[in-house]
Amino acid sequence: MKIMHEQIDFPGRAAVKVKLQEKSHFTYPWHFHTEYELLYVMEGYGTRFIADNIEPFGVGDLVLLGSNLPHFWKSDSTFYGNEGTKKMKYVVIQFANEFFKEAISEYPEFHLIKELLERSIRGISFSKAFSRRVKPKIMKVVESKGFERALRTLELLQMLTASEDHRFLAGELYQIENYNFISDRMKKVMYYLNSTYLKKVELEKVAEVATLHPSAFCRYFKEKSGKSLSEFVNDMRVSYACRLIIEGKISVSQICYESGFNNLSNFNRIFKKHTGFTPTAYFQEFNKGQENHTIKV
Repeated sequence: MKIMHEQIDFPGRAAVKVKLQEKSHFTYPWHFHTEYELLYVMEGYGTRFIADNIEPFGVGDLVLLGSNLPHFWKSDSTFYGNEGTKKMKYVVIQFANEFFKEAISEYPEFHLIKELLERSIRGISFSKAFSRRVKPKIMKVVESKGFERALRTLELLQMLTASEDHRFLAGELYQIENYNFISDRMKKVMYYLNSTYLKKVELEKVAEVATLHPSAFCRYFKEKSGKSLSEFVNDMRVSYACRLIIEGKISVSQICYESGFNNLSNFNRIFKKHTGFTPTAYFQEFNKGQENHTIKV
C-alpha cells in the first residue's frame, strides 16, 4: 500500500488550521504530513492506525501526532452504507512545524511544549478522563480565529504537557533516525545497529564498537535502553517488517528474512508479541481499514 504525502494548506499563512468534521465515516487514506496534528473524536468509533500501531478508538479518543508520522482512522463497518443513521464527528487541529517546533524552541516559556512535540514523534494517546477535561479547551480553539486561535492552541498544548495519563502508540524504534541518545558511546552503538540489524547481529562485535567486554556491554546496554540487545534488535526488525507488510509488495515469508529473522515461526511469535497480530492478520487488518478510503477531506 503506497503512503500518501498530504500537503496541508494554511489559509493566509496561519499557524493553525482547524476542522470540525461531521461525516458518515472517515475517508482519508494512509498518509503523513510535516505538520503536527491533534485529533479528538466526539462521535463514532472504529480502528486507528498510527505507524505500526493498530487499536480501536471511540468517543473521547484524543491523539497527538508528530511530524511525518503515518496514520489514518477507519470507521467501524456499520458506518458505511447506513444512509445517514450514524455519523462520525471529530475535531482536527493541525499546526505548522515551522512555528511550533522552530520559532518557540529557544524560549524557556515553551520548554514543556517543545518536549511534548518531540515526544509526539511516536504519537501520543491521552486517556478518556483527561480528554473530557480538555474538551472545553479544544472547543475554544475551534471557535476562535486568528491570533486568538494560535494563543488558544498554545494553551491547549500547555495543558497536554500536564497529563500523566497518556501512552505512546508507535513502536519505540519506528523512526529510528529520530531516536535520541545522550551518550556518545550509545550513539556509536546505534549507528552500528542501524546499519546491521537486518543481518546477523553478534554481541562481540557490538561490544567492540562500545569498547566494552561483552558482559559489561550487556549491563551497560540494558541500563541505557531498558532492553537487552536481542530485544532491542527485535524491536527494530519488527518495525521494519511492519513497513514492508504495509507496502504489500512481497510475501510474509519473504518479509521474515528481509527484516532479519532466520525462521518463520520465530518471526510470527515475536511479531505477535510486539503488535498483537500475526504478520498475516496485521496485513489483513490494515488493508481492511483502507477500504472505502479516498483522498476527499
